[in-house]
Amino acid sequence: MSAKNAPDKRNVVAQNRKARFSYALEESFETGIVLQGSEVKSLRAGHASIGESYAEIKDEEVYLVNSNIPEHKTASHYTHSPSRPRKLLLHKKQIRKLLGKIKQKGYTLVPISIYFNEHNKAKVELALAKGKNVVDKRETIKQRDWERNKARILKGD
Repeated sequence: MSAKNAPDKRNVVAQNRKARFSYALEESFETGIVLQGSEVKSLRAGHASIGESYAEIKDEEVYLVNSNIPEHKTASHYTHSPSRPRKLLLHKKQIRKLLGKIKQKGYTLVPISIYFNEHNKAKVELALAKGKNVVDKRETIKQRDWERNKARILKGD
């Protein structure tokens, strides 16, 4: 089996569905994430939210801000703060490239999903995105409606 045809072995925990609508995604990166033990347990149980989160660069390190990973029920001693900033793991060269793009007007780093890869490591799919204006969002809605109607018409024949 070639790499192109290999099945995607992701166990997706959380997705940011609004990101594809609100932003024009240009480039995506797979990043590691630094977690505490109770956070990993909570992610494995499927509890996480990244709907309102974003990534920022401080001192040449990338942090996931405003994400919510609630405390695990059975973790008693070593609990974590649900909305603390979490460090993302990228190469220095990638961070510098992202920093150069973010300094341009309108670019931001948006998390698309949190998942466990085939090696059971927690990963974050991070995208370099540019905000859409109202006209672009209307065009996205029109395109989505057209695709839905086209599928209905073809199904009816």
